[in-house]
Amino acid sequence: MRGKATAFRILFAVICTAILSPSLFGQEEREFIRKGNRLYKKSEFAGSEGMYRRAQDDGKSSGDAVFNLGNSLYKQKRFGEASGEFIRSAQAAEGDSLKQAEGFYNLGNSLLKEQKFGESIDAYINSLKLNPDNVQAKYNLAYAQDQLKKQEQEQQQQKQDQQNQDKQQDKNKDNQEDNKNQDQKDDQQQQDQNKDQQQQQQQSAMSRDDAKRLLDALAASEKQTQEKVQRDKAAGARVRVIKNW
Repeated sequence: MRGKATAFRILFAVICTAILSPSLFGQEEREFIRKGNRLYKKSEFAGSEGMYRRAQDDGKSSGDAVFNLGNSLYKQKRFGEASGEFIRSAQAAEGDSLKQAEGFYNLGNSLLKEQKFGESIDAYINSLKLNPDNVQAKYNLAYAQDQLKKQEQEQQQQKQDQQNQDKQQDKNKDNQEDNKNQDQKDDQQQQDQNKDQQQQQQQSAMSRDDAKRLLDALAASEKQTQEKVQRDKAAGARVRVIKNW
């Protein structure tokens, strides 16, 4: 009997814990959210972030903690992280159109800060589908559309500028190549002229040498001729003397 009573008490305690745990956690969650809200109002956004995260410790938190965490991150200019929390908030708020609309609206604001204009437009449209009376969402949507148009125009202009720059670089490259080819052509012509001049000078030098050699040869021949004439005269005289004998 005593053993059965002990087992019964244990079973009863387990059942009570299972019943009370969600309620206790809900109370703890709300307490952390309240503390986070107080810090948020004091602009202590890092502290409020910590409280909102504690409210989500076991992963069973309500959408309120997620939404508030997104706001805290947004205030700290951590827009990418905030976007992730607002997406989670919108998903958690299915069935509550106003809360879901707020999640999409804040998501649009975070994306707008990141200059992701196309994505922010989608977020604002989703918000307005759920809450068409949100005037600020309409204004932000128009602003995002205007910024997207400007961004696309700037990108188009940058693309055109890049194309013009590439064309100018190609033109400069062609001009440089043409100048290089012309310089090479001029150098070759100059080399050919120098070569011709050298050949002409060599030919001229050879002509002078040939002329000198020819003159020397003629002079030598003339000398030989004169010497022969003298020898012949001398020989002739001797012959006449002999004949007189």
